[in-house]
Amino acid sequence: MPESFRSVLVGAIPPLRRLAVPLLLGIASAGSSVALLACSAWLIARAAEQPPVLYLSLGIVGVRAFALGRAVFRYLERLTGHDVSFRQLAEVRAGIFERMLPVAPDALATSRRGELLARFVGDVDELQNVVLRVVQPLVSALVVLVAAVAGIALLAPGSAVAVLACLIAGVGLTLIVQRAAAMRAERTLAPLRGELQAAVLEHARALEVLVAFDAAGAGRAHIDRLGARLARATRARAAASGAASAVMSAVGGGTVAASLLAAAPLLESGRIDGPAFAVLCLVPLAIAEVAAAVPLAASSFGLVRSSADRVANAVPGHVPEVPARPAHPAAPPAGDAPPALALRGIRAHWPAGPAETGARPAALVDVDLDVAPGERVLVRGPSGAGKTTLAHVLVAFLAYEGSYRLDGVEASSLVPEAVRRIVGLVEQRPWLFDEDVRQNLLFARDTASDGELLEVLERVGLRRWVEERGGLGAKVGEQGALVSGGQAQRIALARALLADFPVLVLDEPTASVDPERADSLLRDLLDAAGAQRSVIIVSHGEVPFDSIDRVLEVRAGVGVAGAVASQAIPGRPLRPAS
Repeated sequence: MPESFRSVLVGAIPPLRRLAVPLLLGIASAGSSVALLACSAWLIARAAEQPPVLYLSLGIVGVRAFALGRAVFRYLERLTGHDVSFRQLAEVRAGIFERMLPVAPDALATSRRGELLARFVGDVDELQNVVLRVVQPLVSALVVLVAAVAGIALLAPGSAVAVLACLIAGVGLTLIVQRAAAMRAERTLAPLRGELQAAVLEHARALEVLVAFDAAGAGRAHIDRLGARLARATRARAAASGAASAVMSAVGGGTVAASLLAAAPLLESGRIDGPAFAVLCLVPLAIAEVAAAVPLAASSFGLVRSSADRVANAVPGHVPEVPARPAHPAAPPAGDAPPALALRGIRAHWPAGPAETGARPAALVDVDLDVAPGERVLVRGPSGAGKTTLAHVLVAFLAYEGSYRLDGVEASSLVPEAVRRIVGLVEQRPWLFDEDVRQNLLFARDTASDGELLEVLERVGLRRWVEERGGLGAKVGEQGALVSGGQAQRIALARALLADFPVLVLDEPTASVDPERADSLLRDLLDAAGAQRSVIIVSHGEVPFDSIDRVLEVRAGVGVAGAVASQAIPGRPLRPAS
């Protein structure tokens, strides 16, 4: 099951030991606001009586102290609050990434990249408001309101009751008005932001194709429509916030009137003096200002909850088509030598998309394959026959039915990471980071020196090309835009060699290369891999048979892979599978 939005909200709240400082500063700031108005009211009323200035000294000092304290405490509250909130967001993002790892890449293949990015960035950013606009304001407001009403009760219990009743009624009315005006907007704002970001990203990535087919205008019109819908939802929420502020302003006036009416008999009877009466009349204004944080926190919580729900569902929960971590993992095969691979009756499915109902049909059915240590095996067949599915089964991206053994150890009994340390995949479209050649290699082995990087580039035939472009600092462009398809495959193979996988799976290694250069590229890749590795080549085209030990034919059936069988290359002895 995906993570619940409640656990996401709880995870966005820092521990109390870190949250205590901004909470105390928030209480001090809000308390200073109430105390400032109380001191000011008392000082003005007392000064009108023209007492000796000595009797005003305490009030003067109080006004100065609380005026400075309100600003200083507010600044420190925002500073510390943002600090602890941003630190917590880093943990939230790390948690999402950790949830992605077990199901990546195949369970995420059906997710829109822009939508996933919007959840990972924008919706996680919105979670900072759990602390900044919900928890901190609510805690500060409630503590200060209780203290302020208690202080009023010491002077005039009737005024305290009247103020409390007005606050409860006013805040309740404000919440009702706000919910009626903004409920739909709060529910749609976060999804609309994600949809707009996904549309912009997809439009930018496909701009060349859209311009070539004169379809860029339709894409921009779609983005404009999404932007207009987002603007309407934003205006609706802003209007609701304005209405809530207007209601709370009226509540402030009502609390003043209620407190005045309740305190007037006490003034007439002489039970309180003029300065105390001024305090009872003006302090409710400050109390209402503090209470205005409650509706704002409720409004912010609506957006935060929507974002938390999207974050919780950003990564799918249990996906049966993706390998699960065994409760008691087995030990992987020992040693650095390539293990023998034995597949019997392999059946596999691709994960269904969000809009699909039911499971997808099997992409592989009854596949048998043996790979002896050091063998070169070709898996061939037409497009859509299930060759890439088999490659993803071999590297534990997809779960399988049947038996897949590495030196006699069932792959499903190993943690997927252990399988991937043995079997490495060089994908059909290698992902190159928008960095230099060095950084695109170092993530395979971050301890490698420049000499080792140049040596592995020599093995894949790229050293001269890299040196001509200025060395390892040469940029490859976004998604490898500055390199050819063959060069991208060679860089990907260099990464695999640095990672030192005993078994390599090359998925369509010549798909992006001119046919006249395909054979030479494949020979170079196999020579670079070395005789000490097993290599499985997945291809729908012809390959030089003199470099291959075994062939697996995959014939596509109606929606599923048909029967397959291993065969030896004519004229070459077949190595026994161990």
